[in-house]
Amino acid sequence: MAVYEQIGKGYDLTRRADPEISAQLAVHLQLKSDYSYLDVACGTGNYTLALAKHGGVWYGVDQSKQMIDTATNKSSAVAWQVAESEALPYADETFSSVLCTLAIHYFAALTPAFREIYRVLAAGCFVLFTDTPEQINKYWLVEYFPEAIYKSAEQMPSLEKVKYALKQAGFKSIDIKPYFISENLQDLFLYSGKYRPEIYLDENVRSGISTFALLASADEIAAGCERLAADINTGRSTEIVNKYENNQGDYLFVIADKVATSAKE
Repeated sequence: MAVYEQIGKGYDLTRRADPEISAQLAVHLQLKSDYSYLDVACGTGNYTLALAKHGGVWYGVDQSKQMIDTATNKSSAVAWQVAESEALPYADETFSSVLCTLAIHYFAALTPAFREIYRVLAAGCFVLFTDTPEQINKYWLVEYFPEAIYKSAEQMPSLEKVKYALKQAGFKSIDIKPYFISENLQDLFLYSGKYRPEIYLDENVRSGISTFALLASADEIAAGCERLAADINTGRSTEIVNKYENNQGDYLFVIADKVATSAKE
């Protein structure tokens, strides 16, 4: 995840674990105090540390030394390590559950990474928090930053590809749960400003979002922000937001069980 070396230093200015997302992840992971858990592509460890408060013995890996250094400086309660998702430095069946949030689009290939995750899992589940190209193309941001949103959707694996790779890796049971952005979301990732368009005018917010920091041109950002600011002032931005409402969810929780417990999908 070398791209995050670019934005890692200021990442935590606007990126933090959202309590609502953390609580939902804790339920999906079925956390228990004496069990071990792994966060793959953990970044600066925001969700790893938030979930550690819910219970369990936690490990975190990321390709970015910048991110792991930041996580290590935050807490020694988690065993942090720089590692590739396709070559996890753990024995077979080490963990009760594995987590990955907003990162699978940076995997070199899904199936090898998922096979590694399957290998280090005991009989638990792999929980993904992600979005799909179909969801990204329904973000109202496309009105103001069309090229960046197109590139963001293009780099994101489709839900069908994710499900296929999970099955190729050995997972038998896959459950999909939609997630809808709330108005008080605390982790300022790409669509966190769904109901707060003004946050995208803040350079600090944009710098913590890879779509803006890495995919959008300076000209597109300048022009898009100018039009967005004008629409916020006139109230037209509310109409734009409402036009893009959908019932498919803004993001997804994908829960894949190593041992199928029910015929989910």
